[in-house]
Amino acid sequence: MQRQLNSIQYCRDPYELATGADGLMIVTEWDEFRTLDLDRIKQLMRRPVLVDGRNLYDPKKMRELGFVYRGVGRS
Repeated sequence: MQRQLNSIQYCRDPYELATGADGLMIVTEWDEFRTLDLDRIKQLMRRPVLVDGRNLYDPKKMRELGFVYRGVGRS
């Protein structure tokens, strides 16, 4: 797949992906994303912005961790 879609940057894991990111968007319910080390993710990001397309995380907890958090479909 990487040969066919070579304009996409591929990463080994979510932590590599988060490094230097201005924001992340979660679009899957896979368990590996439910159990992320969110403190580590925040430290790796340039700006701690997370859009949660699957509402995996508690909005209050995410704000307490220092994220700008948006859950899709939540008020």
